[in-house]
Amino acid sequence: MGRKNAIYLCLAVTALVTLGLVMLTSTSVWDDEVDGYILVKKQSIWISLGLISAIAVSAYDYRKLRLWWVVFFVISCLLLVLCYIPGIAHEVKGESRWIRLPGLPQFQPSELAKIFVIMAIAAWYTHFQTENRTFYKGMVLPGLLLGIPVLLIFFEKDMGTAMALGAAGAVIMFCAGTRFVYLGAAGAIAIAGATIVIKANQERMGRIHALFDLESDKYRLGDGYQQLHGLYAFANGGVNGTGLGNGVEKHGYLPEAHTDFIFPAIGEELGLWFTLGSVFCFVVIVVLGISIAMNAKEVFGRLMAVGLTSIIVIPAMMNIGVTTAVLPNTGLPLPFISYGGTNLIFTLISVGLLISIHRHTIFTDRKEMPLINEKKQCLRI
Repeated sequence: MGRKNAIYLCLAVTALVTLGLVMLTSTSVWDDEVDGYILVKKQSIWISLGLISAIAVSAYDYRKLRLWWVVFFVISCLLLVLCYIPGIAHEVKGESRWIRLPGLPQFQPSELAKIFVIMAIAAWYTHFQTENRTFYKGMVLPGLLLGIPVLLIFFEKDMGTAMALGAAGAVIMFCAGTRFVYLGAAGAIAIAGATIVIKANQERMGRIHALFDLESDKYRLGDGYQQLHGLYAFANGGVNGTGLGNGVEKHGYLPEAHTDFIFPAIGEELGLWFTLGSVFCFVVIVVLGISIAMNAKEVFGRLMAVGLTSIIVIPAMMNIGVTTAVLPNTGLPLPFISYGGTNLIFTLISVGLLISIHRHTIFTDRKEMPLINEKKQCLRI
């Protein structure tokens, strides 16, 4: 599989992007706030830009990025800080995830920050390979590289992205050799802090309580409405689906049917086979990403591949968990499938970086050792 990792990876990504464009065509046209197929046209443009960027990145030697990790990390933090500045920050539904700069389209800095933070942590552990198991350089300092952007994203009220990036960073730290006891203690502190913040927010607590009682009168028209209708969509679709374009929930019942909750729309119209197929594609991405990491010949490439795979797959797991009412609603899109320019472009760039790591891996054919003076013995019964 090693030599063909990039081919299979591209096939899995192509399948997901194609499915997303088809479902966007089916769901977005029924949104009262959308003019015809304008979202499909925008998504097509973003797919083109993402593919061009991914091809350019895949042709670049990823090892040179290690020299610039400090610059990239500072840029990502500065962009995240802009989300708190009035006039630049753009708030949608109470969340300040987006910024608007003169001459540039609106975009979400956290999507770029995910790549830069992964790059920074991988470069740090590559530079301090002999001290990865120490407390200070193996846990505290790289923990700050991860913690600062995660907190900036968290207090934008983008809890889902913060949790996904934190989990991806923890995966890199574990693979780099950080002691499990340090990671366990840091994880416990992070969970405790998040619990305190969530309990102080009535809306977030409402989403958690609704998860356990979606059909009650208290939650079915409020905090649990979106997830409840997501389950209705899966139930309507069953195994074979109602047919492309024949979904009912997208007609004003299921909010964000073309963005965060596009997975239930797939289940309703195309059925169980396509939802399982989507999950299978993400499993393929995980397997191939780990394979690329294992075949990489130096530490920076291995850690980068693990981190890039994590920031693609962990949000996908969270989105599927939310739409199937396993996790509280976090507002994360489904990578490659949900409508959205920033997420799509930078996720495709992550795939381009994975291919770059694969391209700069030297594969050697393993030959069996010749047998000299071979002796065979048998036992007569």
